[in-house]
Amino acid sequence: MKTILQKLIEHRTLTREDAKNILINIAGAKYNQSQVTAFMAVYMMRSITPEELAGFRDALIELCVPVNLSDFNTIDLCGTGGDGKDTFNISTLSSMVVAGAGYKVAKHGNYGVSSACGSSNVMEHFGLKFTNDQDALKRQMERAGMAYMHAPLFHPAMKAVGPIRRELGMKTFFNLIGPLVNPSNPQNQITGVFDLETVRLYNYLFQQTGKQFAIVYSMDGYDEISLTGEFKMVTNTDDLMLTPEKIRLPRLNQEQLFGGHTVEEAAVIFKSVLEGKGTVAQNSVVFANAGMAIKTMCPEKSIETCLEEARSSLIGGKAKKVLELLVNSH
Repeated sequence: MKTILQKLIEHRTLTREDAKNILINIAGAKYNQSQVTAFMAVYMMRSITPEELAGFRDALIELCVPVNLSDFNTIDLCGTGGDGKDTFNISTLSSMVVAGAGYKVAKHGNYGVSSACGSSNVMEHFGLKFTNDQDALKRQMERAGMAYMHAPLFHPAMKAVGPIRRELGMKTFFNLIGPLVNPSNPQNQITGVFDLETVRLYNYLFQQTGKQFAIVYSMDGYDEISLTGEFKMVTNTDDLMLTPEKIRLPRLNQEQLFGGHTVEEAAVIFKSVLEGKGTVAQNSVVFANAGMAIKTMCPEKSIETCLEEARSSLIGGKAKKVLELLVNSH
């Protein structure tokens, strides 16, 4: 590791193969904690290259517990996290709205690292028992239209870095890898990222996967469609700059999206939105993200149609039913 660190400190980059081998060694606890922390710190000070990110992704996919959900045409909605905005659980709620609208969602999630409440925190709060059993996940998909994959059960390799990430409490390059290593390899994906450079990185990597994808970034720093200003959306075929007005939704401010300081507070917001008691701002941002996920799966549909499907799923109580079926599907 000393040689690797020296190389990185001299501003040299890793090949895809080197990056893959290093992450396999980190997973195998071949380096001490200080070395791993130093390695992670390098990427807080300089950008990761597409080859390095591809190598890290290759390592985690090779080491993961795979799950085959290819009988279903699925989508994953997730963000990189690490935007420091403390929003409520928008992508998890949007996932349930998409499933409620009749699509299949393969949601990959984790506990919050840089936020108070990640998707796994809120799912656990509502009583979901995490599993990596393929039959159980297929049952979730058949009954609820959504399967939930708690990342640590599928990525034992991450165990070695979990404590370091928690102690740092900041975004690291592991935030970038999470959305790239869904163990079920869904055919469709919409991913929110925290800066424009990551939009470019993800576009490069997703173009090689053959999946239908959308990468979203709100220009004021959110890793989702926040409706607080302009947002960029890059897909297989388009590079769009959109505004809330353009998709006929209200322009919001940061306070309206606050997610609470604790898991309990986040769960109260989550439940009220699912029960149709969310504020106009909360509902609108969920419609935007769920609608664009539907648009990703069905590029031939208009944005208006996709937003309407999202609206009727949430307001009609179908998204709420997804949570109930999911929790009771084991």
